[in-house]
Amino acid sequence: MIALKPDADYSHLLSSINRTKVWAEKSKKIKKTENLIFGIVQGGIYKSLRKISAKHMIDLDFDGIAIGGLGLGEGAQKTYEITNDVCEILPLNKPRYSMGIGKPEDILESVSCGVDIFDCVVPTRNARNGTVYTFNGKINIKNSKNLSKNYPFDENCDCKACKNYSIGYIRHLYNCNEISAIQLMTECNLYFYNKLIEYIRFSIDNGTFIEYKKKFL
Repeated sequence: MIALKPDADYSHLLSSINRTKVWAEKSKKIKKTENLIFGIVQGGIYKSLRKISAKHMIDLDFDGIAIGGLGLGEGAQKTYEITNDVCEILPLNKPRYSMGIGKPEDILESVSCGVDIFDCVVPTRNARNGTVYTFNGKINIKNSKNLSKNYPFDENCDCKACKNYSIGYIRHLYNCNEISAIQLMTECNLYFYNKLIEYIRFSIDNGTFIEYKKKFL
């Protein structure tokens, strides 16, 4: 996989996707286990290059297709546009994986385009920086007003942090540079993300995804 900045020029990106194809072919040849292997679509912000790269990966018949090189500064709308363009030509019987995309709103928009799998540092990195995700909105633990709050991040959340500790107490731990504060916020964020995906799957199964997405956003 060769990923470049979104403002890379066309010829540079063309060289990149051809190099990605070579590595993809080599990885396919040396695969010796039953583990699944995904081909990675590159091409920057150019629709034509994305199509070429997608065809490379489709022709190599990988177990799944990943969409790489997004979330690097191209802007949210361009991310969604590229994701949709790529998903339109990918086979329906192969899982689609959006690499590095993980903000809640980006997940919902990408699911709309046809993406199945995500990975991202957002829930853990943001916890380290003091941000907690809840279905009532984000909470910045650094805000001084949180020190006096004697209730959890989300009263409807069943994570360890929300079941056992108040926002004020975790704010105190964070101020004292206690690693447990970051651990608790990380647990809350991961619980939120798992629930978000659970609700998305449920809404798809019930034909209510569009309504759920509108309500969330």
